[in-house]
Amino acid sequence: MTLDAQRFVFITGKGGVGKTTVAAAMATALAARGKRVLVAMCGAHERLSSMLERPAIGHEVVPLGENLWGTLIDASRAMQEYGELVIKVRAIARLVFENRYTHGFFRAAPGLHDWAMLGKAWWHTTEVLGGRPRYDVVLFDAPSTGHGLDMLRVPKVILEVVPPGILRRDAERAWELFHDPAQSGVVVVSLPEDMPVTESIELVGALRGELGLPLQRLVVNAVLPALFDERERIALTSDAALFERARRGRDLSPAETALAAGVRRAAREQIQARNIERLRSAIGGETTLLPFLFGTAGTAAGIRELSRHF
Repeated sequence: MTLDAQRFVFITGKGGVGKTTVAAAMATALAARGKRVLVAMCGAHERLSSMLERPAIGHEVVPLGENLWGTLIDASRAMQEYGELVIKVRAIARLVFENRYTHGFFRAAPGLHDWAMLGKAWWHTTEVLGGRPRYDVVLFDAPSTGHGLDMLRVPKVILEVVPPGILRRDAERAWELFHDPAQSGVVVVSLPEDMPVTESIELVGALRGELGLPLQRLVVNAVLPALFDERERIALTSDAALFERARRGRDLSPAETALAAGVRRAAREQIQARNIERLRSAIGGETTLLPFLFGTAGTAAGIRELSRHF
């Protein structure tokens, strides 16, 4: 499924797997092909600006490079902006949304802040400038797996329980877009390790089953280049005594230290190969493998290198 035709991409995965790195690489690749790209983020901390060597990103949309913009969505600000669109009169909207009592209510209402962030990210796909979409694609760097799923459930819940009106209308429009594989999809980011892979398989099951949303692609981040073939990996890891000495790594001669490093690397490659196969067998679909970056991880140069894989 090509990224170039997408209008909205929801990027999620287990915490710590590199979602923002993947968002930055995808955005860089699309911008280089002439697409106007907005990366929308949520959460207290944003790392995109440091990766792209730009000033910190706030709630306002800021340019990050040619054809590339970014915004860190603040739920409270997004809620007030939505209220201004609905109420039409900004002064009245501010009285409603800056009131401490209503502010407390909005924070307590289940799913409302999640919809404020997801809805704001979706709203950017509706912006028009000069007769064409302001952004060709919005990449949403979403919360990690559990929270990300809860966020995706919110428009579905709105359609089930909220009476006709502006809130329901917008949720319907967003939900229709999210279900169209020609325009939208979910990117699931994983690492080639046991726990992230298990969580990714469960996540995709919920996306396809409960929510019926299209998987845009699976991205496996930080994949080590293979130094050994399968026969060599088995030979290095099958000696239990050698493996235990390599694991402890103490009282070894220089030659044994080098051999122990090979044993540990072969064991890691075995785990990596097994988990990539687990993902492909359980999920299928398009899979993008991103290499482990030894010296440029988290830098603009590293992002450019990773962008070539998209």
